[in-house]
Amino acid sequence: MKRGRLPLTALRSFEAAGRLESFTLAAGELFVSQAAISRQIRELENLIGRPLFERRHRSISLTVEGRSLLSVLTSAFDMVGDSLEALSGHKPGHTLRVSAEPSLTGCWLVPHLAEFQSEHPEIDLLIDADPRLVEFRSGDADIAMRHSLKLSSWPRVEARRLAQVEMIPVIAPELARSGRPLLMPVDLMQHALLHEDNREAWQQWFTAAGAGPVRIERGAIFTDGAMVLQAALRGNGVGLVDRDHVRDELAAGRLLQPFDVSVPYGAFFLVARRFDALSEAAQAFVTWVERSYPGAGRGG
Repeated sequence: MKRGRLPLTALRSFEAAGRLESFTLAAGELFVSQAAISRQIRELENLIGRPLFERRHRSISLTVEGRSLLSVLTSAFDMVGDSLEALSGHKPGHTLRVSAEPSLTGCWLVPHLAEFQSEHPEIDLLIDADPRLVEFRSGDADIAMRHSLKLSSWPRVEARRLAQVEMIPVIAPELARSGRPLLMPVDLMQHALLHEDNREAWQQWFTAAGAGPVRIERGAIFTDGAMVLQAALRGNGVGLVDRDHVRDELAAGRLLQPFDVSVPYGAFFLVARRFDALSEAAQAFVTWVERSYPGAGRGG
């Protein structure tokens, strides 16, 4: 197709919808109506004579042809945007936008931010505690910190492994003294068990500790590890938390690790659109995290 006849508006609508896997989110990003997005994509499909999306009642997914076109368009639009920014001489502000996993934010990042600010007082941080993967194309974030149980890469972004997650049991000293001595792993069950997301991690831990299959049907479930940690610190039960997130509490005696048994629980990653194109502020943050995070480099 000749360049002069390229349907640029339709291609932009398709790229946003395909990247976000949503007509609604694409409409929000491009500040148009959902109907306009749908119409532009229909016209593009009619032009090429192939469907680009499989449409379901409440969702869409790219066809093989759609995925192929999306990979080309996203790369092309990124290069155009980078070139325009370079030509304009635009220099990013000193506010660095970091999107971080909630548990990592509450347990490690916030307690240690003063160290980064001391090294880089010229950089202001905007921290968004959000578990969703970001695309870095709407200006919401410059760098992200994410957790995954199985994945090590995601489409259209670059990921760098930060650390393997190892879950360990922790208990407040007062709670540990309140019951029978903790001589065997099953002794923990005299206290409430605190869970993150579900009760499977505790079952895995008891198996790793040699206690065999344990039936666990009770205990509060929290949506992220930071809340589990806070509940454990207050003596509300025994928490199963990331070893790297409780080093300070263990060293200070605010929590105890009753048994030296851990279970793997995925890994944390640093995520960027392109690490070689990070701003100086973002690169400074990445360097600090990789140097300061206690488990950095473990399990890589």
